[in-house]
Amino acid sequence: MNIHVTPRRRPLPTIAAIAVALGGALAAGTVSAQSTAPATTAASAPRAAAHADSSFLKNAAEAGAAEINASKLALQKGSSAEVKAFAQKMVDDHTKADMELQSLAASKGVKLPTDASMVQKGKAKLLEQRDGTGFDHAYAENQVSAHKDTVKLFEKAAKDAKDADVKAWAAKTLPTLQHHLQEAQALEKTTKAADKKK
Repeated sequence: MNIHVTPRRRPLPTIAAIAVALGGALAAGTVSAQSTAPATTAASAPRAAAHADSSFLKNAAEAGAAEINASKLALQKGSSAEVKAFAQKMVDDHTKADMELQSLAASKGVKLPTDASMVQKGKAKLLEQRDGTGFDHAYAENQVSAHKDTVKLFEKAAKDAKDADVKAWAAKTLPTLQHHLQEAQALEKTTKAADKKK
């Protein structure tokens, strides 16, 4: 009597093959999960950095708008040639910087505000109430204060910005703003003296 054992042995290689295939698939899944995990972390890190850089770009846009608005007002209401010359320089320089900023922000997908902040608008309203040498002095004081804030803003971005283009633009623009601050401080002294003589 012959017993055929072969049919019973056939399923074993099939089960082994399935086990190997499943093991391989599970291993591949683990490997792919491991390889995608760091990518997710890396992708979220630039988002946080981009947020800080986009905040700088937006604040720079508001500061530029405030200085242009105040200087346009000074071109209308300023009583001294020195104030009007400084105001024209501010309009020219900040308009040029604003164009560069618009281009940079667009390349980074950042939508910029089109006007000054509410606080800056409040300061402009106070400035509008002044006339003559009183206006000249108030405008110069406004420009000293505004440029101190703007210089701090740009110094931080030139040092800490994560995006190389944002950092480079902040560093390139900073010396002009520092020069504006020095000129505004000199103007503040002369307009104060003129206002006292009134």
